[in-house]
Formats: sequence, structure tokens, C-alpha cells
Amino acid sequence: MKSFFTNKPLFKIAAAAILVLPFGNTMAQTQSNVNMNAFISGLMKKMTVDEKIGQLNLVTSGMAITGSVTNNGVDNGIAKGQIGGIFGLYGVENVRKAQELAVKNSRLHIPLIFGLDVIHGHRTIFPIPLGMSTTWDLDIIQKSARIAAKEATAEGLNWVFSPMVDIARDARWGRISEGSGEDPWLGGKIAGAMVKGYQGTSLKNADAVMACVKHFALYGGAEAGREYNTVDMSRLQMYQDYLPPYRAAVDAGAGSIMSSFNTVDGIPSTGNKWLLTDLLRKQWGFKGFVVSDYTSLSEMSNHGLGDLSQVSALALKAGLDMDMVAEGFLSTLKKSLQQGKVTQAEIDLACRRVLEAKYKLGLFDNPYKSLNAENEKKDVFTEENRKAARLAAEHSFVLLKNANQILPLKKSGGTIAVVGPLADNKRDMLGTWVIAGEWEKSVSVLEGIKHVVGDNVKLIYAKGANITDDTEFMKRLNFGPGMVSLDSRSPEDMIEEAVKAAKKADIVVAVVGESQSMSGESSSRSDIDVPESQKKMLKALAKLGKPMVIVLFNGRPLTLTWENENAAAILDVWAPGTEAGNAIAEVLFGNYNPSGKLTATFPRTVGQIPIYYNHKNTGRPYTDGPTKFKSNYLDISNDPLFPFGYGLSYTSFGYSDVKLSKTNLKGAETLTATVTVTNKGTYAGEEVVQLYISDPVASISRSVKELKGFQKINLQAGEAKEVSFTITPELLKFYNSQLKYDWEPGEFIIQIGTNSADTHNAKVKWLK
Repeated sequence: MKSFFTNKPLFKIAAAAILVLPFGNTMAQTQSNVNMNAFISGLMKKMTVDEKIGQLNLVTSGMAITGSVTNNGVDNGIAKGQIGGIFGLYGVENVRKAQELAVKNSRLHIPLIFGLDVIHGHRTIFPIPLGMSTTWDLDIIQKSARIAAKEATAEGLNWVFSPMVDIARDARWGRISEGSGEDPWLGGKIAGAMVKGYQGTSLKNADAVMACVKHFALYGGAEAGREYNTVDMSRLQMYQDYLPPYRAAVDAGAGSIMSSFNTVDGIPSTGNKWLLTDLLRKQWGFKGFVVSDYTSLSEMSNHGLGDLSQVSALALKAGLDMDMVAEGFLSTLKKSLQQGKVTQAEIDLACRRVLEAKYKLGLFDNPYKSLNAENEKKDVFTEENRKAARLAAEHSFVLLKNANQILPLKKSGGTIAVVGPLADNKRDMLGTWVIAGEWEKSVSVLEGIKHVVGDNVKLIYAKGANITDDTEFMKRLNFGPGMVSLDSRSPEDMIEEAVKAAKKADIVVAVVGESQSMSGESSSRSDIDVPESQKKMLKALAKLGKPMVIVLFNGRPLTLTWENENAAAILDVWAPGTEAGNAIAEVLFGNYNPSGKLTATFPRTVGQIPIYYNHKNTGRPYTDGPTKFKSNYLDISNDPLFPFGYGLSYTSFGYSDVKLSKTNLKGAETLTATVTVTNKGTYAGEEVVQLYISDPVASISRSVKELKGFQKINLQAGEAKEVSFTITPELLKFYNSQLKYDWEPGEFIIQIGTNSADTHNAKVKWLK
């Protein structure tokens, strides 16, 4: 059978035109769009209604399942032109076989698009996204996405379901681990860096993947922190606090968007025309395609919007282009067309958008562009990639406490007891969402410590506790085989073993926290303490009076009031990825000075949730003094345990007062705000200098402060450095009650400091 790709002069002309025009040139882009439109229009004239609907059908191969429903008859569907893309299939040989079915056996030889949940690395696993965000290092974040793209394409993929940019203010929600925390400004910066890392300089490059921004929209606002639950908020809150990261990803050129499971203004996102068409396409100018989340189309029936035929028609008319797994489009749209429930133009528009994505990826030019067996061998899980993952992990760790400078530990002499269920553990190093990650190749904490100290420090290991002793909880955690297991010994015997080890040691390093399956999708928790089985061990160890260093694994902020009171030090390492143990040991023993800063507030108790730094004030704000008839709790402080932006170092940093270039400005003038930061300790270290702005008088109630900038600096011991921020009226803008994005004249408070609760302030008047 002759190939479609070598016998169509229209395509040859398009390809030739692209080759002679420089990338990034406006004229070249215009010509490229002309060529693309001509090619796709020509192709669509040859397509039947069934083939057009087939392009809107995304199926799972069964190789990697991330939901409760799978597709059958995939091979036959490809040959019939009933499938536009496959996700969950990777590996050069596997992808080539499927692509050949489409290219050689379907009538029009249209290539498939291959996607996967590549969330924080493909084979080489980086820290979970929440951990990556605590690096406050956009270069590291972008490089992690670039490495993931190179590894993913080496195994035949050209589409990744990332970045997840949902703002989350509720630590009970399991997928807070998959995002960048609570701040929309920082979340937007990270979203843009991830998109650029994935897509590279051109989607046509063999090592570029198309990003899929998720979950559009507001998914992180689920009520009660419960997965898939209702979201209900004002338009003003949407625009100001939740939508900016999605917009930033669109502005960065993201090629696709994934609709979310939740409702927006009472209508499920997957069938919400205001969201998918009016906002995304008309207001923001998005030119890519929209895919549903896993069966979110058919789940609209559970929301009460009708049967599969009704919700499929609703979704198409709303602006959904591709249906993931549900096969609602495939099984109902033709009949709906005949009944006049949808139009041919609506089907054609969705089909065109999917075909455009394939064209932009260069799949019509070469459907096998990334299928190179040599690259699969040499570009995946390389030593260079592992070094990058290790560096990212080191930069992501947040030092929450370090009493009496117990850290860093000495590299020689003495005895250390390394205890806890996560100490000699490889599986849980990777964290959630590691479809292709191989946990067997990860480095445990115990291994990493041995790599650093060798025989210079005596190490005693004891498991000490199970991840959990609750067998019912364990059943829920074990959605995959062997994820969490019970030791054959009793909990009491295990604790006794840990205590015996600690008695022989000078210092105890307790490696505790959440397992891989305790956070991520469908992993909401109502109790966000360290699991009780592990806390019992910690309490037994604390009674010994030995210095205890907690190495904390977690996919969310945890409630650590007891740990903060009883441990000498707490190092939050999230789920660090492939190089977990090596990175943790480097930091524990001072080869790297931790510099991570929190991007999500840590509550004192779950009762404070939702808690976040950029909250609104109330008519009765709490201040010192009598507490009745104020906005406060009777039993605890309003303040979090650890605020947004918080993170300690092995050294200490001093801040001068804020110096302003002017105190009265008008119009488009520029303000420069400067502080001098001094390393007052004995270690070289990095500090994230943070800029916040408050607008105390406005036409609406504003947040008490908003992050508007940061700089990460490196200072030697005793070194001082001036850090300046340039502030323009653009940083003063907000959405007013009419959803107009603008700024209002008046007084502003410029705040610069080491975290959101510890800043130096200066006031400025700015008139229009």
C-alpha cells in the first residue's frame, strides 16, 4: 500500500515552505498557518463523518491505566479510523506497531498522537511538582521538563498530560502534590517554565512533546478537599486567584488543555461553553485543542445533565475536541448529527483542531519522528539526567526546624540510628504519578547516607514502624500491587527495635511520613498528621532524650505541631524522586545547604483549612488583646505553623530596611525597591528574597498581600548583597468588581522579606 505521506503534493509544498522560513519569524508563522490550513482542509474533504468523529476519540492502551474504565478493540478501531490518539502506550516497539496500524491500514493513513501522564519525569523521576515548586528556581523547573520531554520522546511519546497548574489551598486534597501550591503569580511562572521545557523551540523537533495544561478549571478548589468534588466560587475569585496559572500556560504557547472533573458555575467543565469557548478561546485566544479528563464526558451524566448522547452533544457544542476513554463522541455524535442536535460544522471544528495538533507536531511529515531505538537506549535514565534530578531534589528540600544547629550532621565519628519505614525504602522515594518510573532503581535514604559517610560513621538501622497499621486504610492505599505492606512483626516489637537502636546512637534520624499512594489522585485525607503507627514510634524515641532529626516524606502540607515541639530538626523532602537518598544525604551532612521555601501553608491543625497567606481581611480582624467577637479560634492561634515562603538555612540571613527610589509616583513611572541581604552565619547559602505588595484601600476587598516577585541569591559567609525589584503599575493590577484588570491610585505597601510573614515594609503613593 502506498503511503499517504509520499503521494500528496499539497503536503510537500507545505513542508518545503516551512523549511525555508526561520522559526519565530512572524511572516514564517503566518505562512505556516496558511500551509497548515490548506493541508488540513484538503485532508478533511476526503474524510467521512465517521473518520472525523474517529479523530475525536482518545483511548487507553491498557499498558498504563489511570482510571476505572478501559477501551477494547483498539487495534480494530485504529484500522477503521475510529481512534485519534492513544495514551498509556510507550516504548519504541509498542508505539511503532500502533502507528503503523494507523499509517498503513487506515483508509487515509492519518497518524495517531501518543500521550502519557509524564508528571515529574518519565524514566528519571524528579521531585513531585509541589516539591519542584519549593525550589523557587525556574531554570531547574524548565530543565526538568526538558529532560522529561527528551526521555518521553525517546520512547515514542509526543504528548504529555502536564503541567498541572491548579491552585490548591486545601492540604486534604491529594492532588495538591501535583501542583505548585497556593499562589497564582508563582504558579503562573512555573506553568510557563514547564510548557517551554516540554515543547522546546519547536513542536516539530524530535525531542519535543506537546504540553497538556490541566485541569481546566478550578479543580484545586474542590469542597472539603475531596477528589472530584464540587467547586463553587465567584467569578472574581476565579479571575484573581485561580485562573492566572492556566492563562500563563496558554500565553507560553501550550498546545492543548485538559478539562477538569468539577463543575464551574454549576456546569461540568467538560461541557461548559463559557469556560471552553468564551473564556479560553475568545478572551485568551487559545488556538490548541481541548481533551476531556479520563471519562469526564460520560461522568457528566452523574452530574445530572442527561444520558451519554445528551452530554456528548453538550460537550462538543461547548468546545471539547477530544473525548478521553468514554467513547461518547464515537458512539453518539453521528446519530446526534442526523437528529440535528449537533452540526457538521461543530464536528469539523473539533476534528480540525485535533489534526492541527498533529500537524504542528510534524506527524504528517514523519509519523515516526521520535521512534529511534538508539535514542531509547542512550537518552533514557542517563547519568546526566540522574544528576539533574539529584540537584533538583537538593534544591527542593525545606528545612522547617533546626534547633541548636543540629544539622548538618558530622561526616565522621559517632553513631547514627537511621529508623523509620521510609529509611530503607525504594518504592516510596518516587512519589505519586510515576507511570514509567522504575522504583527499583531509586536510591533509598539509608543507601544515600552510606554513600556519603562510608565507614566514617557507625550506622544502625531499624524499620521501627509500618507505614500504617490500619488494615482498612492499607486496602485503600494498595490500588497497585505491593504498594504498602505489613511487617510480620508486631508494632510493639518494631518500636522496641527502634528504641534499642536509638539507645546505642548519638543522634536519631527518623525517616517518616506519607507513602507514595497517600497523595496524588483519589488520595484525599481528612487527617493530615503523620500516620499514627509512625507517630507512636516517634513518641517512643522522643522519650530517650536523644537529638532526633525528622526526614519528612509528604505529598502535601502535614500537621506537625507535635513533631515541631519534640524534634531537634525537621527536613521536609517531599517525595524526591530517583536520586532521593543521595540528595537527602548531601543535605543532611552539609554538602548542600538547603534553600527550599514553602509554596503551600502548613496548618497547625486540619481545622484551620483552608489556610493560605493571601487571604482577605475581615470586618473584625483578630489583633492582640481580648479575643471575643473577633475572627479567631477559641482553642488555637490563627497563624499557621509554617507560613508560605518559609524555609530555613544552615546559615542566617539579615535584611535591611526597604529603600524606595521614590515615595510619590504618577502614571507609568517605575519604582525601584531595594534591600541589603547579609549572610550572618558561617555557611555559604542561597536565599529566596520575596517581594509582596499590599493595596490597603481599593474598590473591592483585596488580599492582605500578594507575591509579585522573587530573586534567589547565593551569598558566602559574611557577604552582603543589594537586591532590587523593579515595580511598574502592571504589578499593581487586579480584577475589580466588573472583572476589569486594572490598577487604582492610592497608597501601596511594598514588602520584602524571607517569607510571607517576615518582611520589611515601606509605603508609596502612586497616582494615575
